[in-house]
Amino acid sequence: MISTEAATGFARFFERRHTELARLAHLLTGGAETADDLAADALATVRRDWERARRAGPPTTYARRRVIALARGRARTATARRLGRLLRPDAPDRHGRSPHPGAAAHPGRPDACVVPDVREALARLPFRVRACVVLRHACGLSERQTARILRLPVGTVRRRTDKGTARLRRLLGAPAVDHLRSVPHPSARRQPPTRPS
Repeated sequence: MISTEAATGFARFFERRHTELARLAHLLTGGAETADDLAADALATVRRDWERARRAGPPTTYARRRVIALARGRARTATARRLGRLLRPDAPDRHGRSPHPGAAAHPGRPDACVVPDVREALARLPFRVRACVVLRHACGLSERQTARILRLPVGTVRRRTDKGTARLRRLLGAPAVDHLRSVPHPSARRQPPTRPS
């Protein structure tokens, strides 16, 4: 049972950090609805572990770690689905849609050549690289802060960030880091999660 004081502290934390965490999830997963769900799930865990999270350091670090862990799980599931589509390229997706809806509009034009926005380009990065790029450039964290959240050496964060940023520049044909800060926040807002009685 969470104390009244802890519940009040968590409610203030939720108000300050929900949008930021949803945006982090949005950039890691590419979907606004998924992002809001991930942020809500992460915040529910933070609420459950509020006292422990506060004792371990800034609760924001703990919350970001939870968002990244949940997004990584979603990324693995999405990778498994993509692999299944590669092995069975003509099979419809789980919603019954054709795997190549735009193929008729652009015959002979490979999908790999079309990258309409930063989110799609981010989705092409390996998840570990994507996490570094998003935390550094979209969230504006330092290398040291990113390393603490991801539990990595600073040098590893630097290498992954450089690699990811260079790939984004190649994919987008423009300085990708300039576009990352302008990716909008997911529009949906949630109320602080409460434990069922």
